[in-house]
Amino acid sequence: MADKKGVPKIWGGVNLDHRADKFNASINTDKKLWREDIKGSIAHATMLKSTGIISDCDADTIVLTLSTIYKEIDSGKLSIDTTAEDIHSFVEATLIARIGDIGKKLHVARSRNDQTVTDLRLYVAGEIIKIKDALTILMKVLVNKAIENLDAIMPGYTHLQRAQPVLFAQYLLAYFEMFYRDRDRLNDTFKRVNISPLGACALAGTSFPINRTYTAELLKFDTVSRNSVDSVSDRDFVIETIADLAIVMMHISRLSEEIILWNSHEFKFIDLDEKFSTGSSIMPQKRNPDIAELSRGKTGRVYGDLFAILTVMKGLPLSYNKDMQEDKDIIFDAIDTTKACLEVLSPMLEGLRIIKENMLNATEKGFINATDCADYLTSCKGVPFREAYDITKKIVEYCSANGFVLESLPLEIYRTFSTLIDNDIYEAVNMLNCLNHRNSQGGTSKQSVKHQIDVAIELLKT
Repeated sequence: MADKKGVPKIWGGVNLDHRADKFNASINTDKKLWREDIKGSIAHATMLKSTGIISDCDADTIVLTLSTIYKEIDSGKLSIDTTAEDIHSFVEATLIARIGDIGKKLHVARSRNDQTVTDLRLYVAGEIIKIKDALTILMKVLVNKAIENLDAIMPGYTHLQRAQPVLFAQYLLAYFEMFYRDRDRLNDTFKRVNISPLGACALAGTSFPINRTYTAELLKFDTVSRNSVDSVSDRDFVIETIADLAIVMMHISRLSEEIILWNSHEFKFIDLDEKFSTGSSIMPQKRNPDIAELSRGKTGRVYGDLFAILTVMKGLPLSYNKDMQEDKDIIFDAIDTTKACLEVLSPMLEGLRIIKENMLNATEKGFINATDCADYLTSCKGVPFREAYDITKKIVEYCSANGFVLESLPLEIYRTFSTLIDNDIYEAVNMLNCLNHRNSQGGTSKQSVKHQIDVAIELLKT
């Protein structure tokens, strides 16, 4: 037998079955938007006053009461009633309970459709600024670590195989570039987020003489949306923000993977601060890079958020549909996850101890100066590169089979592979020389990396 208990709503009509009401409600999610909802309502009431749609006295009473409600929620004096349908209903019901029929005038020339998306745009815009700030902090840590370790030489890798020597500082600056692009993407996205939909109402605008530009100015939006139907049905700004965050998380995951590898005994290029690693429950010798592993794992959550919102939106006809209520859980999770990872990543990197001698020792294995041997034959001896490549490959195979490295192979053996090779081969394959000869723009020489640091410092000022 159906349960006939119903729940009344501000939109009237037949009361909802309590099970339908629970399913329909979003208060436990969108209560997070209480600040934005009250600020948006204050701006709307202020605009209604300025246009004469409601009296100055009524508008002032509404604004004063909303301001009081804001302060009481902020201080904890007033708790949000989670039996309300959503945060908009709670705020309006609280307002009406305090000032009666005057409070009912607030919703003139406004719908929950434009109110909801206004709240969400305000929230996302504010969170983008916070995430950009967190990225800036992270980039500063990377630059400072690069400056501190400008003399650290390590193997650069391709296919996770030792490839060529690079400065550790340049490795860090590669991540700086990734996070700088992330910040730049968020800057660009912000322009499409910070647009006011308020005044679009349900979907078709309103017959009241509202001033949308004024409410946009009060809420610090850059401009107003151009099409009322699009205004209430658009969630591109949510999708784009989550896409940006997914890329941020991908970069965090890549850096976390490096930290996990470098911290292993197989690499041991770094030691993690004990404040950012955990012990084993049965193996006292172990310290685990759990923070980096969690960051790597949480990347999947944000990828999932992106796929979820794309799926929600993919088949919706214009304009507003209740499916869009799902956007908040999704965007909140993506934002909170990214912020949490950024918050812990910066201090973890600050506390890294760089083991330079292990990095340098690793460069002496794997023949990562082989390209320089081939370059020597080409640039100094005029051997075509493909031929120089083949000669060097044979030299490396000989060294590998007989326990030599290029720096220690006797000249007489070198000359069995090419009579063009002279004593200057040793200068060519010296690891420090190999590194500093790569002085092309963006290269790994110390001079080039110093320039990259200077550029990074300037970019941080913008």
